[in-house]
Amino acid sequence: MRIFLRAIFAIYLMVAPAWAETYPERTDRFLNDFADVLTLNQEAAIRAKLVEVHRNSDIEFTVLTINSLQDYGHGGKIEPYATTLFNTWGIGDGSRNDGVLMLVAVSDRVIRIEVGSGYGLDLNTPMQFIIDRTILPRFREGDMPEGISAGVSDVIGEVTGRDRRAREAAKRAEETVSVQPTIFERIPGWLYGALAAFLGAGGLLLRRWLRHRPRICPNDSSKMERMLEDWDDQHLQPGQITEERLKSVDYDVWKCMRCDHMTIEAYKGWFSRYSACRSCGNKTVESDSTILQSATRHSSGLKRIDYNCLHCQDTWSLRKTIPRITSSSSSSGGSSGGGSSSGGGASGSW
Repeated sequence: MRIFLRAIFAIYLMVAPAWAETYPERTDRFLNDFADVLTLNQEAAIRAKLVEVHRNSDIEFTVLTINSLQDYGHGGKIEPYATTLFNTWGIGDGSRNDGVLMLVAVSDRVIRIEVGSGYGLDLNTPMQFIIDRTILPRFREGDMPEGISAGVSDVIGEVTGRDRRAREAAKRAEETVSVQPTIFERIPGWLYGALAAFLGAGGLLLRRWLRHRPRICPNDSSKMERMLEDWDDQHLQPGQITEERLKSVDYDVWKCMRCDHMTIEAYKGWFSRYSACRSCGNKTVESDSTILQSATRHSSGLKRIDYNCLHCQDTWSLRKTIPRITSSSSSSGGSSGGGSSSGGGASGSW
């Protein structure tokens, strides 16, 4: 009898995690930012891309951010959870199985792009390339919104065939070149690598030159001078000075020394976490989220997002509903498409 009870207990330990595993309720067909990593403007921009690809190509692409997989009772790797979540939600058309899911677990620092079974293994390598080359570098720089946005654009290019057609066209162009040996074919590979590095450095120098190239005054055609940082603040508005201090925007002031004509040029700061203020319009707003009520299986939760402008001191708050947690047996989390995945896609961590 004791051996029998031990066996029952062992079986319980093996299946208990499966019973406890749950899945978030899908409240939006295209974008569910449950980890609150996106501003309202960023959400709108990304959702517009997802809506457009669905309208033009009938491909259903869903982005989901969560705080942690453990919040939903999953303590293992992201791949099996993403596959089951994909099938629970039924992403994509049920006959073509062409849906796409981008799942980001912020606290776990992992991302998964899950694709429908209709793609087979064709997208595994392209999705891994997008994660490694487009998304993760931006995540590691602390700019998760830009990483998600750029990743969405690249994934759309792959699943719609836009990028694939471009590569095929380039390949056909190479094949039309004469097959006769040329001097270029005899150049060693290391020299090509050195040339590529040189051209990459040249691109950076070109961008720098475009910013610092001479400006000509539109009034008298004389050469304008770029003011030093210590002096250009005298010609900037207070909000612009604050943006420079926060490194959300950098300004260059060019002045004609003959007629005093001035030109002010703005350059958006890379990986800035500040957004535009509703009152003064400057990119000087920071935000913070507070969970007011955690979501459960039986009721939704509530969070408050507090915004604070570091220039005009305007403050405001918005409240967002946190969807209730639903089990995998619930049909409310799935879409009407009924698409499924067999585990294709790619993953990464940062």
